[in-house]
Amino acid sequence: MTRLTLRDFRSYGTADVQLGSGLTVVSGANGAGKTNLLEALYFACTGRACRTANERELVRFGAAVTRLELTAEDDHATHTLTVGFQPGEAKRMTADGATVERLTDTATRPLVSVFLPDRLELVTGVPALRRAHLDQVVAALWPARVATRRAYSAALAQRNALLTSIRAGRASRASLPAWDAELARHGVDLMQQRSETVERFEPAFVEHAADLGLEGDPAVSYRPRSRATTVAALAEELSERVSSDLERGFTGHGPHRDDLVLSRAGRDLRTYGSRGQQRLGLLALLLAERTALADERGAPPLLLLDDVMSELDVERRERLVTLLCARGQSVLTTTELAHVPGAEGPGVVRLVVADGSVHHEDAGPDPEEDAVPPPRAQGMPGG
Repeated sequence: MTRLTLRDFRSYGTADVQLGSGLTVVSGANGAGKTNLLEALYFACTGRACRTANERELVRFGAAVTRLELTAEDDHATHTLTVGFQPGEAKRMTADGATVERLTDTATRPLVSVFLPDRLELVTGVPALRRAHLDQVVAALWPARVATRRAYSAALAQRNALLTSIRAGRASRASLPAWDAELARHGVDLMQQRSETVERFEPAFVEHAADLGLEGDPAVSYRPRSRATTVAALAEELSERVSSDLERGFTGHGPHRDDLVLSRAGRDLRTYGSRGQQRLGLLALLLAERTALADERGAPPLLLLDDVMSELDVERRERLVTLLCARGQSVLTTTELAHVPGAEGPGVVRLVVADGSVHHEDAGPDPEEDAVPPPRAQGMPGG
């Protein structure tokens, strides 16, 4: 990723950001808009927000629409992605000039991973968050496999609807075996894909966790709810639980109840880890997934790290920067450059955020540009 231009996104009227090929450090005071810039990068890569479920919040107060344009390069060509969003309207997204329904299905888009302080919930929160995250990693490693998760979700919705109809006396239990078999068919594939994915990045997790100083034999493991390895076995498990499913009104067994477990010393970090250990575990997980994606796809994803240094000691800060600089592209925010070892070194791009603008530290802001108020967006942008 080489450049991002945006208009009326969060606290920014306009911004034109050039990124480094390795580490880019974004510094500024609290509330200056550093996290907003990371969110803009994520939104431009995926067409989705990473901090809010209410995407109306992405449009700058008083503006009608936001528009972002991202330029990225690979070994073959330069690519351009655009996202235009007006609340109440469908997003308008393009990849190299062609309209697309989802950026995440676009082969030329840069992969991206993000660490936010709130994302510690991935370790401490409910299993559904970790399942969704694991499925995103599966799809990033092997894009065609996203169809498995969608097929399983569709079959699960149909089986749950049938359970509701049976409870209401509108349908017979005779229809359930067919949906048990359908759900089991996609469920076994989904479990196999999740297991393969965790096996792929587990060695890197152990290595990165040790590099970051997470002691006590750190591990990551896939914990499926079902022990079935065949379609017939999973269908039988579902059949055995029909009575309890009818009592609840939904399917209580299957891959939609699986979990991804981070642990140290044989204990789940979610329950027994300190906040610092949970933070290191999450960082190790993201770095491990980045390593696996680089090996499989040929290039590591862009890694966005917000306020990651604030709770790390000096030694762990140095270890993290070493890992970031070893491979791939990263953007890291901080309130003080001194918190990022090597931030003043050659090859590191330094951006400063202040008063709703972004500038390169060496160049400084352009006084004439700052004196001109940003243009108000009129209507939905084209393209």
